Amino acid sequence: MESTKVPIPADVLEGLKAVRLSGKTNMLDAPRVIEPALDMGHNATAFWIYENRPKYAEGIFRGFEAADTLDGGTLIEMAARFLDSEGGESACADK
Repeated sequence: MESTKVPIPADVLEGLKAVRLSGKTNMLDAPRVIEPALDMGHNATAFWIYENRPKYAEGIFRGFEAADTLDGGTLIEMAARFLDSEGGESACADK
């Protein structure tokens, strides 16, 4: 049976590649991948992983392929949900 890569937004894939190349974390540890993604300015990647952990885990083992990009409205909604879960903007102020 042939394994099919997991389609993800191109901008998210770019951020995943940057984090992987940085060597700052084990890519299997999704919560820890979010931190360097944010630190490196790959916010779309961090927000996408936060909201798509099962799909992220699947892609780690099957591979990822670029599908599209996140539109601005979707990215804003994801950011709001992420900030709500992390205690608001003040929780991210020192990052």
